[in-house]
Amino acid sequence: MSFFNNPNRIPESYGVGTAAALIVYFLLMRAIGLAHHVELRLLNLVILGVGVYYALRKFKDTHGGQLNYFRGLITGVTTAAIGSMAFALFLFIYMKVDSGMMQAVIEQDRMGRYLNAYIAAFVVALEGVFSGLLMTFVLLNWINTDDVNDPAGESR
Repeated sequence: MSFFNNPNRIPESYGVGTAAALIVYFLLMRAIGLAHHVELRLLNLVILGVGVYYALRKFKDTHGGQLNYFRGLITGVTTAAIGSMAFALFLFIYMKVDSGMMQAVIEQDRMGRYLNAYIAAFVVALEGVFSGLLMTFVLLNWINTDDVNDPAGESR
Protein backbone atom coordinates (compact mmCIF):
# COMPACT_ATOMS: atom_id res chain seq x y z
CA MET A 1 0.00 0.00 0.00
CA SER A 2 1.45 3.34 -1.02
CA PHE A 3 0.95 6.80 0.43
CA PHE A 4 -1.59 7.65 -2.28
CA ASN A 5 -3.70 4.50 -1.70
CA ASN A 6 -3.69 4.56 2.11
CA PRO A 7 -7.25 5.11 3.41
CA ASN A 8 -5.79 6.71 6.55
CA ARG A 9 -3.90 9.32 4.49
CA ILE A 10 -6.68 10.59 2.22
CA PRO A 11 -6.40 14.30 3.18
CA GLU A 12 -2.64 14.24 2.79
CA SER A 13 -2.60 12.46 -0.56
CA TYR A 14 -5.43 14.50 -2.07
CA GLY A 15 -3.98 17.69 -0.58
CA VAL A 16 -0.69 17.00 -2.34
CA GLY A 17 -2.57 16.26 -5.57
CA THR A 18 -4.56 19.48 -5.24
CA ALA A 19 -1.37 21.47 -4.63
CA ALA A 20 0.21 19.87 -7.70
CA ALA A 21 -2.82 20.83 -9.81
CA LEU A 22 -2.69 24.42 -8.49
CA ILE A 23 1.03 24.65 -9.26
CA VAL A 24 0.58 23.27 -12.78
CA TYR A 25 -2.28 25.73 -13.40
CA PHE A 26 -0.18 28.63 -12.08
CA LEU A 27 2.82 27.69 -14.24
CA LEU A 28 0.59 27.26 -17.28
CA MET A 29 -0.92 30.73 -16.78
CA ARG A 30 2.59 32.20 -16.37
CA ALA A 31 3.79 30.42 -19.50
CA ILE A 32 0.96 31.68 -21.71
CA GLY A 33 1.07 35.18 -20.23
CA LEU A 34 -2.29 35.22 -18.43
CA ALA A 35 -1.05 35.22 -14.84
CA HIS A 36 -1.83 38.92 -14.44
CA HIS A 37 -5.59 38.33 -14.89
CA VAL A 38 -6.91 38.24 -11.34
CA GLU A 39 -10.25 36.81 -12.49
CA LEU A 40 -8.54 33.54 -13.44
CA ARG A 41 -7.90 32.94 -9.74
CA LEU A 42 -11.51 31.76 -9.55
CA LEU A 43 -10.37 28.59 -11.28
CA ASN A 44 -8.22 27.95 -8.20
CA LEU A 45 -11.49 27.54 -6.31
CA VAL A 46 -12.66 25.00 -8.89
CA ILE A 47 -9.40 23.06 -8.57
CA LEU A 48 -9.67 23.16 -4.78
CA GLY A 49 -13.30 22.02 -4.96
CA VAL A 50 -12.43 19.11 -7.24
CA GLY A 51 -9.66 18.02 -4.86
CA VAL A 52 -11.99 18.16 -1.85
CA TYR A 53 -14.78 16.36 -3.72
CA TYR A 54 -12.54 13.48 -4.75
CA ALA A 55 -11.09 13.24 -1.23
CA LEU A 56 -14.61 12.95 0.21
CA ARG A 57 -15.58 10.41 -2.43
CA LYS A 58 -12.44 8.36 -1.76
CA PHE A 59 -13.15 8.45 1.98
CA LYS A 60 -16.68 7.19 1.38
CA ASP A 61 -15.45 4.46 -1.00
CA THR A 62 -12.77 3.21 1.41
CA HIS A 63 -15.05 3.23 4.47
CA GLY A 64 -17.88 1.00 3.29
CA GLY A 65 -19.97 3.77 1.76
CA GLN A 66 -20.18 5.58 5.09
CA LEU A 67 -19.35 9.28 5.46
CA ASN A 68 -20.12 10.89 8.77
CA TYR A 69 -20.76 14.61 8.34
CA PHE A 70 -18.14 15.73 10.84
CA ARG A 71 -15.53 13.26 9.61
CA GLY A 72 -16.23 14.55 6.10
CA LEU A 73 -15.78 18.12 7.32
CA ILE A 74 -12.40 17.25 8.82
CA THR A 75 -11.33 15.36 5.69
CA GLY A 76 -12.36 18.16 3.31
CA VAL A 77 -10.90 21.05 5.31
CA THR A 78 -7.66 19.17 5.93
CA THR A 79 -7.35 18.34 2.23
CA ALA A 80 -7.89 21.99 1.31
CA ALA A 81 -5.51 23.23 4.01
CA ILE A 82 -2.69 20.91 2.93
CA GLY A 83 -3.20 21.79 -0.73
CA SER A 84 -3.38 25.53 -0.05
CA MET A 85 -0.40 25.63 2.27
CA ALA A 86 1.76 23.60 -0.09
CA PHE A 87 0.75 25.91 -2.95
CA ALA A 88 1.49 28.97 -0.79
CA LEU A 89 4.93 27.56 0.03
CA PHE A 90 5.56 27.05 -3.68
CA LEU A 91 4.46 30.65 -4.40
CA PHE A 92 6.71 31.97 -1.64
CA ILE A 93 9.72 30.18 -3.13
CA TYR A 94 8.71 31.27 -6.64
CA MET A 95 8.41 34.93 -5.58
CA LYS A 96 11.82 34.77 -3.90
CA VAL A 97 13.40 33.29 -7.04
CA ASP A 98 11.49 35.48 -9.55
CA SER A 99 11.63 38.94 -8.01
CA GLY A 100 9.99 40.33 -11.16
CA MET A 101 6.73 38.63 -10.24
CA MET A 102 6.70 40.14 -6.76
CA GLN A 103 7.52 43.54 -8.25
CA ALA A 104 4.62 43.20 -10.72
CA VAL A 105 2.25 42.40 -7.84
CA ILE A 106 3.51 45.42 -5.92
CA GLU A 107 2.97 47.69 -8.93
CA GLN A 108 -0.42 46.34 -10.07
CA ASP A 109 -2.25 45.72 -6.82
CA ARG A 110 -3.78 48.60 -4.88
CA MET A 111 -2.39 47.18 -1.65
CA GLY A 112 0.80 46.04 -3.38
CA ARG A 113 3.09 48.52 -1.72
CA TYR A 114 2.34 46.83 1.61
CA LEU A 115 3.07 43.34 0.33
CA ASN A 116 6.16 41.20 0.37
CA ALA A 117 6.63 37.50 -0.42
CA TYR A 118 5.86 36.47 3.18
CA ILE A 119 2.56 38.33 3.38
CA ALA A 120 1.49 37.36 -0.15
CA ALA A 121 2.12 33.66 0.54
CA PHE A 122 0.32 33.89 3.89
CA VAL A 123 -2.70 35.52 2.24
CA VAL A 124 -2.81 32.78 -0.40
CA ALA A 125 -2.70 30.10 2.31
CA LEU A 126 -5.37 31.84 4.39
CA GLU A 127 -7.59 32.37 1.36
CA GLY A 128 -7.20 28.71 0.40
CA VAL A 129 -8.03 27.39 3.87
CA PHE A 130 -11.19 29.47 4.15
CA SER A 131 -12.20 28.70 0.56
CA GLY A 132 -11.69 25.02 1.37
CA LEU A 133 -13.88 25.34 4.45
CA LEU A 134 -16.65 26.90 2.39
CA MET A 135 -16.23 24.39 -0.44
CA THR A 136 -16.31 21.46 2.01
CA PHE A 137 -19.46 22.80 3.64
CA VAL A 138 -21.18 23.16 0.26
CA LEU A 139 -20.07 19.71 -0.93
CA LEU A 140 -21.13 17.97 2.29
CA ASN A 141 -24.61 19.39 1.90
CA TRP A 142 -24.68 18.04 -1.65
CA ILE A 143 -23.10 14.61 -1.03
CA ASN A 144 -25.13 12.07 0.93
CA THR A 145 -23.68 11.73 4.41
CA ASP A 146 -24.70 9.59 7.34
CA ASP A 147 -27.46 11.07 9.46
CA VAL A 148 -25.71 12.64 12.45
CA ASN A 149 -28.68 12.43 14.81
CA ASP A 150 -29.64 8.77 14.30
CA PRO A 151 -27.62 6.12 16.16
CA ALA A 152 -26.33 3.35 13.89
CA GLY A 153 -28.82 0.60 13.27
CA GLU A 154 -31.86 2.53 14.49
CA SER A 155 -34.62 2.99 11.95
CA ARG A 156 -37.43 5.53 11.89
